[in-house]
Formats: sequence, C-alpha cells, structure tokens
Amino acid sequence: MDLLLILTYGAICIAIFKVFKIPLNKWTVPTALLGGIVLIGSLLLLMNYNHPYTKFTREYFVSIPITPAVKGIVTEVNVQPNMPVKEGDVLFKIDPTPYAATVKQKQAALKEAEQQVPQLQAAFESAHAKLEQAQADSTRTESAYRRYEEGRKKGGQNSPFTELELDNRRQLYLASLAQRDAAKADELRSRLAFESNIDGVNTKVAGLQAELAKAQFELEQTIVRAPADGVVTQLALRKGVMAVPIPLRPALTFIPDEERYFAGAFWQNSLMRLKEGDEAEVIIDAVPGVVFKGKVAKILPAMAEGEVQFSGSLQSSSRLFQRGRVVVLIDLDKNATLDSLPAGVAGQAAIYTEHFSHVAVMRKVLLRMQGWLNYLFGDH
Repeated sequence: MDLLLILTYGAICIAIFKVFKIPLNKWTVPTALLGGIVLIGSLLLLMNYNHPYTKFTREYFVSIPITPAVKGIVTEVNVQPNMPVKEGDVLFKIDPTPYAATVKQKQAALKEAEQQVPQLQAAFESAHAKLEQAQADSTRTESAYRRYEEGRKKGGQNSPFTELELDNRRQLYLASLAQRDAAKADELRSRLAFESNIDGVNTKVAGLQAELAKAQFELEQTIVRAPADGVVTQLALRKGVMAVPIPLRPALTFIPDEERYFAGAFWQNSLMRLKEGDEAEVIIDAVPGVVFKGKVAKILPAMAEGEVQFSGSLQSSSRLFQRGRVVVLIDLDKNATLDSLPAGVAGQAAIYTEHFSHVAVMRKVLLRMQGWLNYLFGDH
C-alpha cells in the first residue's frame, strides 16, 4: 500500500510537470523529490499509526471432529458431503450387534437380581422367625435349668433332682444359647443383605441398572448424529470402515453454522489507538473491487509469542526475537456476497480510529485501489 501512495505521488508530479511545462533542472526535480519525501513520509506516519492496515486477514471458523463414542464397523453413511444438515440428523451408523447383545445380557441379569429381592426378604423373615424361636427355646431351657438348680440346692441330699439331671439341663440351656447366637448371626446376615440399598434400591439391582444404562448408552452411540446445524465437507468415510473412538482419528469433520469473525494481524505500534467499536473495512481476494464494512469486535488480550506453559524444559531466548502481531477480530456487516463465500477466505483490512480522521480518507482510497488490484493478482 505504501508503494501505491508513492506511485500516485509520482504520477501527480509527472502530470504537473507535463501540464504546466515545468523544466527539469537542479531546482525543480530535487524540490519534487524532497516534497514527496516530506509529504508522503508525514502521511504514512499519520496514516499507519492512526489508521492501521494489514495484509494478513482471514476468516476463521470452528470445525468439530466427529469421533464415535464406540468402536465398530460402519454399516451406513447417511450424510451427503457439502449438504446442509440439521442438529440430530444421522451422520453414519455403526454395527449395533455386539452392543445390542450386551443390553440383553444386562437386562437378563437385572431381571434376575430384581427377582432375588423378594427372596432376600423371605430369607430375612425366615431368619427372624428362627431367631425368635431360638430365643423362646433359650428362655424355656433356662427356666427349666434354673428350676432344677434351685430344687437341687433346697433339697440337698433329699432333692428329687439328681446331679446328672441338673447337668443335662445345664447342657440343654447352653446348647439353646448357642443356637440363639447362631440364629441371631444368621438373622443379621439376612437383614444386611435385604437392607443393602442405594436410594431405596437394592445395591445389586442398582449396580446392574447402572451397567444396563451404560450398555444402552453405548448402543445409542452406534448412531452418530449431527451435533448442530451445519455441513460435512471432504467426506471420506465409507461403509465397512472400522470406526474407533480415538480423538486423533476422527471419522469426519463437521462445520457448524455459527457466527464467524475475520481476524487481522496488526503491528503493535498502533495498540494505543485501537479500541473496540472502531470502524473497519475488509477487502477479500475472492471478491475484487468490493469493500466490506464492519466494526472491531475484540482485541485479543494475549499473544502466542509470549505464552509459557509448564514443561520440563527451559525456555529458549530465541523466543524473545519473535515480535509477533496483535490479533484483532472484525465483525463484518451482513452481506449476501460474504455469506456465499467458502469459510476461511483471506484478504486485507484497515481500521479507522477517531484520531486524525481526515487522513482516513486516504487510507480508504488506498484500500480500494488495493482491492482493484485483486482483478490482476490473486495473492499479494
């Protein structure tokens, strides 16, 4: 763009010399050269600082790598490349046979566990009844033992109860205590098994319900759907391919329909002038001679050249030599021509600040001249 300004000044000087028939001598030529240096130098200084321009501008968009959540053979590819799809539309399908079998297996196991719950309740009630019976037997044998013992003490040698009968009653009483303790332990085991719950559901049943839910989720994931409205491009997926849930190997790339920004890389010396809301213009290589208007949406608060992340290596001083540019996001006004272009087109951009606004006119003229050059040159 600086070259355009110099060529324009040169053309004006030649025209003046021709029209007014000014002689070329040691006074007129140096005056024209020095005047050009002062004039163009001042304009470039004011223009570049207050109304920055960059030839590094590109539209950026987000793509979503579609990676299946389960592994399997692709049985159907339902999406057409470069054709719009709606959120939830089927992109492709994976053979569901192993996952359907797992669901049936988990359903059978869950049904069996649910049927075991009444059995656990019955076992607990039976154990509780046996405990009560053992406690009653223990009470009865203890009463008989105490009666024999008391009679033996009161009767002495004349007691109707012999020492052998007393010992038998003692043994029966001790045996009843052991049976009572065994029944109590069995009742505790049955009660713990029956009352083992999570949120009111038997633990085994709850565990199988979770496994069934996971199996059903994996079965549902054999049908891969569009995460949003958008389009699939450069589709290479075919029936019979083994799809695997590896993030580094997506099955296809999905481009969602969402707002896209043009990003321009500007020199750092204009940071004190730039602010959000400034007027901006963009020319695109694909649309020669057309200027798209917009506003500065955001000046990114960080530059990658200064980024430091945790690692086991020391940072090299060579990174200090990378000056870098400031990334500015430009939100362009709605335009049918812009919407028809493929995502990712490149161009040039200029931002017009409120400082020295009269100089902005020259920047706008030069930007349009640069846009006209797109008729001749595709890359600059």
